[in-house]
Order: sequence, then structure tokens, then C-alpha cells
Amino acid sequence: MWQIPLFRIYSDDKDLAALTDAVAAGMNWAVGPQVEAFERGLAEFLGVEHVVTLNSGTSALHTALLAYGITQGDEVIVPSFTFIATANAPLFVGARPIFADIEPVTYGLDPEDVVERITPKTKAIIPVHYGGCPCRIRELGEIAVDHDLLLLEDAAEAFGARAGRRKVGTFGDTGVLSFCQNKVITTGEGGAVVTGEREIAERCRLIRSHGRLETCNYFSSNELMDYITLGYNFRLSNLSAALGLAQLQKADKIIRLRRQKAGYYRRELPKHVHEITVKDVPAGLFHVYQIFSVEARDRDDLITYLGKQGILTKIYFTPIHATSYYRNVLHYDCTLPVTDRIAETIVSLPLYPGISRSEIDHVVQVIKDFYQRRVCP
Repeated sequence: MWQIPLFRIYSDDKDLAALTDAVAAGMNWAVGPQVEAFERGLAEFLGVEHVVTLNSGTSALHTALLAYGITQGDEVIVPSFTFIATANAPLFVGARPIFADIEPVTYGLDPEDVVERITPKTKAIIPVHYGGCPCRIRELGEIAVDHDLLLLEDAAEAFGARAGRRKVGTFGDTGVLSFCQNKVITTGEGGAVVTGEREIAERCRLIRSHGRLETCNYFSSNELMDYITLGYNFRLSNLSAALGLAQLQKADKIIRLRRQKAGYYRRELPKHVHEITVKDVPAGLFHVYQIFSVEARDRDDLITYLGKQGILTKIYFTPIHATSYYRNVLHYDCTLPVTDRIAETIVSLPLYPGISRSEIDHVVQVIKDFYQRRVCP
């Protein structure tokens, strides 16, 4: 067991009660009323018309691209500095992910580089709000409008983050959320498509449930239902949705705690460790710190040293274009200098709502000890 883990899920008695009630119902474990209630709650929280829940953020990306008809021969611009699902989703529908570089402040797509990657085959841009910090989404939105492209926001790591007063995931044509266990709020596994377009929401509902045109709960009805398109089993279970509802009720508290703990890190690290760079958050952006990443000198050795002290860290992310599959099987050969440079030094430190100041002090002290040992072995 790690003395200080990278993340720990924030839960309370309300989560247990929600699951207990859903289980005790004796039916509707797969499909049930909590799914619709969770979708309504998410829509209200985000200020959007439609939310369609799915069994993962990856399924949500896949479903959104299918709903918009992205297909064979199309190109989709994505960052390489992200979780691999962002780039894999275009492959799922036969399109080709085109990697653009990031900018070094928010670690999001660099709008200038995105413009350079646009071709007649480009159909969509998928920006990522890295670690809970909004990217330059307004500029990317203008590019999408100017070039008549779909803007699909990957807000998997940024539930509740804002650019100005507007929550991320609502700037593009459609947004995608993740509720995996390490996210801001969690259903264990889960995701959602966020959209203002009724037609897109209806397509997503068809895709997530075998292409079945549902007029009521399939498992609680003897009504015959037709299958009108190709679909998948991408549904979020009623049990997961019950948990999601309980988590959503404390989302503001969870975000407040994350920001408080990140703020303490941001004050203490620069005071004690000069070999670590903590990036400033640009004015007007509301960072939710789903992960807390810094740039560190001698990064790999630091990770090993912290691990020996029982402190779990992680590299978010190894660039996708450098993975074996993309390099050796798909034969990607990309020039992404900012991505490659940041990927050499980035490391995510333990951060979660329940981490104490003494635990953060300990992490900072161990990092300080590591660099002092490098100077004075």
C-alpha cells in the first residue's frame, strides 16, 4: 500500500445510501429512473439542454463522433498530450487522428498549430482541458467556426472547470465527460455526452443501446421495440447513476477542496523547491485540479525516489504519438516540440479532497530532500 496515494475517492454515507436504495429496489439495476435523474442533474449543473450518460468517457467520445457522422477518410485534430482514448476514438469510426502541438501554459491545443494542421479532409477538432484547466477554448472555437469544423470538447478531466462564467464542455458543438474513479466526481466508470442539439442527443441514445428505439424502460415493458440503426451496449447502469447523483450533490464541495489543496501545494512547493515549476493559471480560468501536475528536473529519478518513500506519482501523459502502437503499427512520425519537451518533465503529485496539509508538507519535504541529495550526495 502507498503511504500517500495519487488519488483517493471522496465519498460519504450518502453514496452508500444511494447504492443501497438502488440495490434494494430489486430491479432496474441496468436501466432505471436514476439514469434520467442523473442526466437532468448534470444538465442543470452545466447549464445545457441535453446530457446522455454512457458507460465511460471513451464510449462518449466514440458515440459523439458516430452521432456526427465522422467516418472513413475524415481527419480529426487532437493533442498527443492526453489520454490515449482521445486519439483512439477517431480510429474507432475509421477516421485519422492528426496530432497538433500544445501550448506550454494550460497544456491544451495550441490554436496556431491547429490552423496549420487543417486540410480539406479535416472534419473535427477535439481539444482537451488538461488536468482540470480550461484550454484556449474560445480561440479554438473561432477556428472551428471559420473552417466549418465540429468542435468536440474532451472535458473528461475538467468537470466543473470554467472559462469566464461558462463551464467547459459547453463551448463546442458537443462536450464529453468522464466519471472514472479518479475524476472530480465518479460513478466508478462512466461518461456523458453534453450537447445543445436534441437530434444529436437522440442519436446518442440510439447508439448507446443497440440502436433500439426506446419509448420506455426496455426491461420493464412487454412493448415491442424496433432496431433502427447500428448501436452498442454503452449504457450507464442505474446503480452507477445512483452513485453519480450522490456525488453530484457534493460536486461544489469536492471542487472547493481540490482547489484548496492545490493552492497549498502552489504556495509551499516554490518556497522550498526551486527545481520544480508550477505553472500559473491564466486570468479568467477556473481550474478544478483533477490532477496536480508540475514540471520537474530529473523527473524520472524523482518518481523513483518518491516511490521508495511510499508516495505515488504518475506521468500524465506519455505522448500518444510516441506509444508503440502509433509509432510502430500506425507509423506516425510527428514533430511536436512543445509536447515532447513537456512530456520529458511532467509529473503528477498526490492530490485529492481528503489529503491533509501534513501529507502535502511531507510530499514537499521528500521532494526537497531528493534535490538536496543530488547536490550533496
